[in-house]
Amino acid sequence: MKLKRFSLCAAGLSLAACGLLAAAPAKLGRPQPGSQSRPLDPRMRGAYRFEDGGWIYAHLEGMPEEIGIQHGNLLAAEILDAFRAIQLDSTYRTKRDWNFYRATARDILWPHIDDEYQEELKGIVKGVQEASGPDARFDIWDLVAMNAFEEVPDYYVPVLNAKEGRPNPPMATAPGNCSAFVATGSYTKDHKIVMAHNNWTSYWAGQRWRIIFDIVPAAGHRILMDGFPGVITSDDDFGVNDAGIMVTETTIAQFHGFDVNGKPEFVRSRKAMQYAESIDDYARILLDGNNGGYANDWLVGDNKTGEIAQLELGLKHHRLWRTKDGYFVGSNFPSDRQVMKEETSFNPKDAESSPNARHTRWLEIMENNKGRIGVEEAAQFISDHYDPVLKLYRATERTLCGHVDTQAHGVPEWAWGRFYPGGAVQGKAMDATMAAAMTMRARIGHPCGADFASGPFLAAHKDYDWQTPILGDMKAGPWTTFRAGQKQPQQ
Repeated sequence: MKLKRFSLCAAGLSLAACGLLAAAPAKLGRPQPGSQSRPLDPRMRGAYRFEDGGWIYAHLEGMPEEIGIQHGNLLAAEILDAFRAIQLDSTYRTKRDWNFYRATARDILWPHIDDEYQEELKGIVKGVQEASGPDARFDIWDLVAMNAFEEVPDYYVPVLNAKEGRPNPPMATAPGNCSAFVATGSYTKDHKIVMAHNNWTSYWAGQRWRIIFDIVPAAGHRILMDGFPGVITSDDDFGVNDAGIMVTETTIAQFHGFDVNGKPEFVRSRKAMQYAESIDDYARILLDGNNGGYANDWLVGDNKTGEIAQLELGLKHHRLWRTKDGYFVGSNFPSDRQVMKEETSFNPKDAESSPNARHTRWLEIMENNKGRIGVEEAAQFISDHYDPVLKLYRATERTLCGHVDTQAHGVPEWAWGRFYPGGAVQGKAMDATMAAAMTMRARIGHPCGADFASGPFLAAHKDYDWQTPILGDMKAGPWTTFRAGQKQPQQ
């Protein structure tokens, strides 16, 4: 097959040409942009936040409880808003009430959370309660369930339903989140690492997935990562630490499995980002206590050596590939034969499925741009609208920058129905030079620059009335550069 050259999607612009668009508030009362804050409370010493390009930048530092208190105080309104949205989504999709999630947090998750992160989580609750007052009605079990909003509804619930002989609701299924790549050696302009990622998720979640965390813990490494309010890990997983470990991932679609005796994924991924100093470290920490939740293909780079790796982490099986000259891509397809056969229901022969079509496009892009890949190109890749099935440029469920809300087909592999309000909700990119300076570029909203308007969508698609309280507009911001230690928006 003759491979097509990569070009920008019709809706995309050069990074320098992007204009500023502020993120719209959600219907549950997302706070309006605020100014940098430096409270006098000694536990808040050094902590601050500001907004830029539709993102909220939050700097946290200190001991685990201090980091938690700072997180809870600075982002209290966003955390409570996200909490109410997660409650609605999780209970609607799984047909389990919120008391089930609280009990799961207490009995299944909490006993396997490291002391350090228990202290941080308790600190977040304390910070939220101090900032919001006693009427917040938010406690530690709400927060732990919230941190597991990727792994409990879509991994534990199906396993529990099967054990109890209970019908599994169609929407309680492992998600297909994200398109990503990492490249090095002869594939990049400077023969060093380049990494990029866009987060595929429901738009209600995407409009809230807008935090840039700069965390300086008392132990371990400084972290710069994107994230979700109240969650201690990136969760869509894009970041770098000051040991030069660069990380992203994409989920394994149609995965089945969960170990109630394992350590939550949100703990393992945060710990790996905080403590890993090598690819081997990163893999070891993720494997330690693996519970199968939020099963991913992890794309990792070590900026000290120029080596990159792909860790496909199932529950029963895993495999690590690594190279100093090549690339790894992700679009929700499993690569290891054992993982695919024994832990998923994935069909690798369905060329028209979203994961396989995007995989095809990734291979085209990487080979056609060999030796020319840098940060600008990386941002263009994750904005791409070429559909390899239709063989034309049109934003669909099969394009790297996904727009499922425009498509009657939906994505049956993870139970997104006709015109489901989901797709690519933000993008990030960095190269080796940026990683060394703990810097990344990020764009909120569709990486291509298109906006999503909730009002016309909900009026046209009554099937999604249940999302009315949580689904707001998702406006694209500009590509914005963030760095560790940044004090204010870039001028």
